[in-house]
Amino acid sequence: MSNPVLTITNLTKRFGGVTAVSDISLDVMPKETIAIIGPNGAGKTTFYNMVSGRMQPTEGKIMLEGRDITGLPPHKISRLGVSRSFQINNIFPEMTVQENVEVVLSAYHGHSRKLFNIASRNTSIQQEAVEFLKRLGIDSLKAQRAEVISYGDKRLLEIAMVLATQPKLVLLDEPTAGMTPDETRRTTRLIKKLADSGDYTFMITEHDMDVVFNLADRILVMHRGEKLFAGTPEEVKNHPEVRVAYLGEEDDEAVEEANP
Repeated sequence: MSNPVLTITNLTKRFGGVTAVSDISLDVMPKETIAIIGPNGAGKTTFYNMVSGRMQPTEGKIMLEGRDITGLPPHKISRLGVSRSFQINNIFPEMTVQENVEVVLSAYHGHSRKLFNIASRNTSIQQEAVEFLKRLGIDSLKAQRAEVISYGDKRLLEIAMVLATQPKLVLLDEPTAGMTPDETRRTTRLIKKLADSGDYTFMITEHDMDVVFNLADRILVMHRGEKLFAGTPEEVKNHPEVRVAYLGEEDDEAVEEANP
């Protein structure tokens, strides 16, 4: 059996007397897609920030392929193989779509280039950039300035930039937030295709439950900073506490007691 890509043990974050995340443990296995869900205030963002290094845990440990990365800064965690997309686009708007990916690839391969000196003469990097754009279905936009493409395509460009770092673990933070229904369906299909390729391990936060149930192999449900349940999408759908806490369904027994 494979060893986990990521092992999280008793992860906790306190802000003064408030515990935002309490004693979360989780293994993320190679090539799986795990979703982190929960109502507003559940602690998802704090949890994500600790995994990506943007926030120091109060207690607990984070291991990446057996290496302790607890509390390391984001740039070091990224170098070790954890890449994150954000809810807000993190692209260079004045560059073309292809040049955005070339910048990431140049940094990844250790090539020196001045910031904004975007006339790359490295044909291998150019070709590699186009391949990543093809994987995300936006290679036809490669010559367009990033600022003029649609919001949904900007999100796909950002994912292409994340994948260009050859990550061991991809963190996608609300990948379909703000998208139209058509953009959401398209993005979901593309992420699913990437996941099914067996080349990537994904950890996703997402509010759209249709997207979650379409993509996730397993789901961690958080509630009030704690791990409420972890299981397959089917197990999550049928778990009574999850249905009450997150999916908004009433507990039949509680309703009967309140209305005898």
